[in-house]
Amino acid sequence: MDYDGFMAKLYVVATPIGNLEDISLRALRILKEADLILSEDTRITKKLLEHYSISKPTISYHQHSRLSKISYILSQLKQGKNLALVSDAGAPGISDPGSKLIEEAVKELGNQVEIISIPGPSAITAALSISGLPADKFLFLGFPPSKKKREKFFKEVVNFKYPVIFYESPHRILKSLEKLNEALTKNRKIIVCRELTKKFEIIYRGDIKETINQLKEDKIRGEFVVIVGPPDKNAL
Repeated sequence: MDYDGFMAKLYVVATPIGNLEDISLRALRILKEADLILSEDTRITKKLLEHYSISKPTISYHQHSRLSKISYILSQLKQGKNLALVSDAGAPGISDPGSKLIEEAVKELGNQVEIISIPGPSAITAALSISGLPADKFLFLGFPPSKKKREKFFKEVVNFKYPVIFYESPHRILKSLEKLNEALTKNRKIIVCRELTKKFEIIYRGDIKETINQLKEDKIRGEFVVIVGPPDKNAL
């Protein structure tokens, strides 16, 4: 479909996972230049924008957004406007609905829209980089299912022969670690990262029983990244 030869740009911008200083100069420039910023939560995004004195219109785009919201966003691209897509933390499309919007933009506009990555912080790579585990191959599984298929999820974690990374929320972290412990047949290294890059960042290392006990003694707050090390025979 021809839209008078325009070339709109949709920037996919990674934002800090905690510490607001963890943002690139390029990301700041794009946010300043964008016609509209698409936010998972506009309140969180506005804190970032205000911190860097950026005044730009924002609209929400998240997993519960209706099709009418996607249609509106596509209409802005059809007018040749440059949009910036951000999530609350990290890279859009990683455990959030950013990939759906990109899919629809490509389907609707084809080569009339340019999708541009503005890379930056990621909880996955941040946790893996300090894990001390071999990282040439790993599996990322997002958040465990809340109800069904949890047992299957944790079996997949323990049966994979390379490090496995998943996210978890504070109110489910202990239940997930206990379920993981039930699935483990051999002792494995566990790294649990809490509040990465933030003031109260804590890294728990050891076997899973030690980690569970440590968490029970601490106040459980913030988001978690869990890394399950490979079986000993695959460790370097």
